[in-house]
Amino acid sequence: MTQTWETKFGLRRVRHDPPTLEEAIAAAQGLSDEIEEQIEIAAGFMSMPADVVRAEVLKAAKPAKPARVVIAPSREGTVRTVIVERKPSRRLRPTSV
Repeated sequence: MTQTWETKFGLRRVRHDPPTLEEAIAAAQGLSDEIEEQIEIAAGFMSMPADVVRAEVLKAAKPAKPARVVIAPSREGTVRTVIVERKPSRRLRPTSV
């Protein structure tokens, strides 16, 4: 899709490419951890019904990893519980060519 309009510098055209379904799902996964929210976000990006997007989002869903619980003794002799969770980075990794 292209849109053309007249400016003081002449005609200008802007090409608009909607995202692919995979791109919309990746963006939705970066914005939310909840599957239902990811479905709504990806469907909104694609202007598609949620039922169509649901199957692809469920295929691309990352399995949830449980948190590790570490028990460490403190100086006073009492036990402290520390929960270690890994949060994924939202940065895009460059692909190697």
